[in-house]
Amino acid sequence: MPGSVVAAISLVLFFIGYRYYSKFLAEKIFRLNPDYITPAHRFKDGVDYVPANRYVLWGHHFTSIAGAAPIVGPAIAVYWGWLPAMLWVVLGTIFAAGVHDFGVMVLSVRNEGKSIGTLADKMIGKRAKVLFLFIILILVLMINAVFAWVISNLFISFPSSVLSIFIQIPLAVWIGYRTYRGTGNMVIPAIVVLAVMYFTAIVASYVPALQIDLVRYFGGEESEVILGLSGIEMSFLVWIMILMVYVYIASTLPVWMLLQPRDLINSYQLLLGLLILYLGLFITNPGISAPPANTAVDDVSWFPLLFITIACGAISGFHGLVSSGTTAKQLDKETDARFIGYLGAIGEGALALITIVAVVTYFNTTGEFLAHYHSFEEAGATGLNVFVQGAAQLATGLLIPIEAAQTIIAIIVISFAATTLDTSVRLMRYIINELGQTYRIKPLTHMHVSTFIAVGASAALVLLPEGPRGLGSGGYLLWPLFGTSNQLLAAISLLILTIWLKKKGRSTIYTLIPLIFLLFMTLWAMINQVVFDWSGFGDNDSNLLLFLFGSVILGFAVWIILEAVYLFRKIIR
Repeated sequence: MPGSVVAAISLVLFFIGYRYYSKFLAEKIFRLNPDYITPAHRFKDGVDYVPANRYVLWGHHFTSIAGAAPIVGPAIAVYWGWLPAMLWVVLGTIFAAGVHDFGVMVLSVRNEGKSIGTLADKMIGKRAKVLFLFIILILVLMINAVFAWVISNLFISFPSSVLSIFIQIPLAVWIGYRTYRGTGNMVIPAIVVLAVMYFTAIVASYVPALQIDLVRYFGGEESEVILGLSGIEMSFLVWIMILMVYVYIASTLPVWMLLQPRDLINSYQLLLGLLILYLGLFITNPGISAPPANTAVDDVSWFPLLFITIACGAISGFHGLVSSGTTAKQLDKETDARFIGYLGAIGEGALALITIVAVVTYFNTTGEFLAHYHSFEEAGATGLNVFVQGAAQLATGLLIPIEAAQTIIAIIVISFAATTLDTSVRLMRYIINELGQTYRIKPLTHMHVSTFIAVGASAALVLLPEGPRGLGSGGYLLWPLFGTSNQLLAAISLLILTIWLKKKGRSTIYTLIPLIFLLFMTLWAMINQVVFDWSGFGDNDSNLLLFLFGSVILGFAVWIILEAVYLFRKIIR
């Protein structure tokens, strides 16, 4: 079957979902009010509460939620076949992710821009709030470790992409200052910066001197550099340290200085990247070589793990953190929530969709696909690089040379991952601040103390655990837990949203159905992983890191759910 046919049908369904379903939610369920004074105006402080143009804010929101996860997850999940992955992405985006992202944003706007973790106090109770904040804290800590590993891995695999990423940062700051002082808008400068980045990327693809290749500088992958570290391990260490310094600075700067302009640039990157890939797909019209369902799988069942492996791209709890943690504080009008929240979810679904198509059309035959995706572990280890190569192959349909296309695709993925990383650190700072206020620990309420804790813990988590990839294995090891924790967070957010709607006397069916589905799939998968896969009691060897993190998250989540069910029954009575 041609990949273009599958993509076209899916895109039409996305359009219908935004045009009709999101409008219904906005008017009948969330009842948006264009005259409502949003927290961005009510608490305007020039740092976190800053009214933003809807298109600029959409860019920030879109790139913050997109990251690398809607690429990594689908690139792995096609191991079970392209059809179940495609169905989950399309239906999950329309009926779960859009409702979740949109709804949590409205809930936060109607409650002074507070995060979903803090709102658990108001909706369920103080104990639930603290438990939920700890779940979120652990999740964003894992996100920081995972995405730092992803970026470092891509820097090492595609050294021609590094210079363009470095160039983007000071130029984004320049755009932020220029706009904040009222000397111009962001749109034209952002397009110019993007052009400079891609020109640099193309030149660097063919000029080795412009490729920042740390592995080569350290003498190769197997060379011993210092303290027994190989060239690739030393490269990971250097990149992780550079990233931690960067996110410390980026997450403490006012949002207008770096976050908003850089995210606008990255939103153009995403739109341009999606345009290139979809046009390349419809021009080249490659056939799908992967099977609709992989019947040769004998190591890991797709049910329920498919719905965990593809988190971002179908529904993601991290989206709720962004919706309530940063986006709700910048919303100019409440009616912008539909455009930013629901359409942002559709955009991520479109990214997950083209990821699936790029991977399953990359191989010439079904045999080649099955030989490469011969195990779930291999799919997890190489899925991201397969996407970069497959996406570059689609881009050649627009006569873009394969070397330049690979570099540009790598830049897009790195840019999104970096956006998610520093947004996640900023969110972690907020949570540490809230916990400091709750327990009256004054140092934790200070910006730089909480940021130092967030960055230090993230660096330790990605660097210290021992794993198959040596130094820097932490992010790789944590990936299996990221999906389950992320989906569990989304389920709890939907639970809080459902309670809010019930208290308002509105229909809850549109949040309750995805809530029940997510809870069933996630709890099933998580109990199986914690009890049988990571504890050592099953057939697999024990994994203390995942077992401890997973047990804590699972215990806290079940506690919150029981309290919420008890409260929900009281409301019904």
